[in-house]
Amino acid sequence: MSGGSLGVIKLVAFDVDGVFTDGRFYLSDTGVESKVFNTQDGFGIRKLLNSGVAVAVISGRKSAAVAKRMSELGVMHVVEGCSNKVAALDEIIGGLKISASECVYVGDDVPDLPLLNHVGISIAVANAVPELHLKCDYSTSASGGFGAVREVCELILAAQSQ
Repeated sequence: MSGGSLGVIKLVAFDVDGVFTDGRFYLSDTGVESKVFNTQDGFGIRKLLNSGVAVAVISGRKSAAVAKRMSELGVMHVVEGCSNKVAALDEIIGGLKISASECVYVGDDVPDLPLLNHVGISIAVANAVPELHLKCDYSTSASGGFGAVREVCELILAAQSQ
């Protein structure tokens, strides 16, 4: 990986739609939104947090389902409805007193590019748009919503145990 070393990562930040989910959301006739999350991804997040690596979610959309799921997982850094993901990450890392080079960001689409270019290691999920696969340090074999988050967690945990 050209961006940095997974062994020194202190924060992993994720987009939500297309990363934690398959990119689809369900909208009822009354406007109630629902999303599907992968339980194995959740276990990976818990393992990462238990190892001392911080986790953040930075999403351009707001969703009560995301807030609830991240709360259940113990993710402390949740930024939703975000129009400037780089600024959001900079605020989080400022509070943690770490640098962007000690961060991973996982995305799936063009709006993630500025942040993917800002961090030490950039990761595209398998179902990401082609531009991301060309620009990122690593691409998962699993798609968003189908184990990509768990794959990233395991990759980082394995690198840090070496």
